[in-house]
Amino acid sequence: MTLFFRFIADTFFVNRYGHRAVVLETVAGVPGMVAGVLMHFKSLRSMKTGYGENIREMLAEAENERMHLMFFIEIAKPNWMERLLVLFAQAIFGLFYLFMYIFFTRTAHRMIGYFEDEAVKSYTEYLKKVERGDLENFQAPLLAIKYYNLDRNAQLSDLIKAVRRDEQKHSEVNHSFADRYST
Repeated sequence: MTLFFRFIADTFFVNRYGHRAVVLETVAGVPGMVAGVLMHFKSLRSMKTGYGENIREMLAEAENERMHLMFFIEIAKPNWMERLLVLFAQAIFGLFYLFMYIFFTRTAHRMIGYFEDEAVKSYTEYLKKVERGDLENFQAPLLAIKYYNLDRNAQLSDLIKAVRRDEQKHSEVNHSFADRYST
């Protein structure tokens, strides 16, 4: 499934990394929110407090992915077609992930772990192209500079490194959740 989605993204966006990031980060914000909300409801139903840290972790992941989207919107400035694609992708993936999380929680977390592994690879490719000079290494958006507390002269490459670190952490968290559900 991960390779299929990677193929679709590679085919549709080719070397338009900023636009690719806009669509992928829109979808990437779904799993943390779905997982956090469903964990919250489970905590309410079971009347147990033990879910708080997990809920916060998932909601923080969703918020972090939302911020990635905001950074890349400033960079890519998506057109109306890409915005429509974003709405469509988010709706389809949101329903799909909700189903997955309700019925196959472990698989849902593992899938997102793999998606995040692919995101790390994609951002690494993006970074290499920027560092080689194939893509312009312009100033990072002010929003990203403030969010990550980067140097005021931070470049796109600095932003990509920061986002890639986040994606690596999301991968580790989701693989960890999948491991917990397997026991």
